[in-house]
Amino acid sequence: MRAFVLTSPGAWEVQDLPAPVAGPGEVVVDVERVGVCGTDVEFFTGAMAYLHQGHSAYPMQPGHEWAGRVAAVGDGVDAGWLGRRVMGDTMLGCGNCRRCLRDRQHLCEKRREVGIRGGQSGALAEQLAVPAASLHALPDSVDAVLGALVEPGGNALRAARAAAPRPGDRVLVLGPGTIGLLAAMFLRAADAEVHLMGATEDSLAFARGLGFEHVWAEDSVPDLPFDAVVDASNAAHLPGSALELVEPGGRLVYIGLAGEPSRIDTRTLALKDVTAVGILSGSPGLDATIQAYATGTVDPRPLVATTVGLTEVGPVLAGERPPGAGRGPKIHVDPRPAMAKGAW
Repeated sequence: MRAFVLTSPGAWEVQDLPAPVAGPGEVVVDVERVGVCGTDVEFFTGAMAYLHQGHSAYPMQPGHEWAGRVAAVGDGVDAGWLGRRVMGDTMLGCGNCRRCLRDRQHLCEKRREVGIRGGQSGALAEQLAVPAASLHALPDSVDAVLGALVEPGGNALRAARAAAPRPGDRVLVLGPGTIGLLAAMFLRAADAEVHLMGATEDSLAFARGLGFEHVWAEDSVPDLPFDAVVDASNAAHLPGSALELVEPGGRLVYIGLAGEPSRIDTRTLALKDVTAVGILSGSPGLDATIQAYATGTVDPRPLVATTVGLTEVGPVLAGERPPGAGRGPKIHVDPRPAMAKGAW
C-alpha cells in the first residue's frame, strides 16, 4: 500500500509499504478520507512535544481524523464489521489501568494514539489497522467527509458541553479555526448567543459566512457579560484574556494549546468564582457527534476547503494552500489511487 511517511522534521515521502494485516482483535480499514490537523503540522516541523518526551519518533505515519470501510477482521472480531463504514477513536488505552476501567482510556498513561503516539501508524495511507474496540459505525447519512470530521467534532462537542450554556447564554469562542468553529456550531445548536474572536479578517469573514453574526477582532470585543469563554486558540496570552473576559461565576474552557506556557492569575479565578475546564480528546463525545451530524443538527461540511491526494500532504503541512481551495480551515486527504495525481 501507499502511505505518507514523515522521515524527519520537514522531510517526507510517499512510500510503498507492506499492507497491514489484522491481528487478534483488530480490523483493517480501507481509508477513504483523512483530515490534516495542527498536530500533524507540529510533527512536520518537529515542534510536537511527544517527539521530545520519547512518546513519538521518526519515521512516522501520521493521520488521526479518518473514515473508511472495514476490509478485513482478525481473530476474535465479529465478522459483522466487514464492509461497514466506520471512523475510529484516536486514543487507545491499555484497557487494564484505573483510568481505562473508569472509561477514561483517553487519559491512560500507557495509551497509544493513532498516527501520534506509541508507534501506532496513522491513516495517511491506503489502509489502516486498528483495534476493533476503537471503531464507531457511521450511518448512511454520515459520509466520508463527515466521518473524518467526527474526531475534531468530538473535541469541539466536549468543549461546548463544558461551557454548560443555558438557552440565551452568551458564549465567546477565541480562535475561529476548525475546533473553534465546530465548538461554535455546537453552542449555536444549544441556543447560546455565540460570539467569535479571531486574528485575521479572512477567518472572521469566513465565520460570518457560516451565519455567525457576532464576530470580533481582539481589539474590538464588546464590553458584554460572557457567561462562558472557550479558548480554542494557540496564542499564549489568550487563556489569561479569557479569564478577564468571563463573567463572575462563569465557565472557562481550555482546548487550545500554545507553543509556550500560558499563565493565568489564580487569584482572579478564585475571586471571580470561575470554573475552569481542560479538554483533551474527543473520545467521550464521538457517538454524540456522529448523531449530531446524522440528524443535521450540526453541518461541518463548509469547513473543508478541498481534498488532495497523498503526494500533496507534504506541501500542505509546509503551509501551502492547494490551488482552488475554498476558505475553510480544514484540508482533507483521499489516499485512494484515484487521487494519486492530486491537486497540484
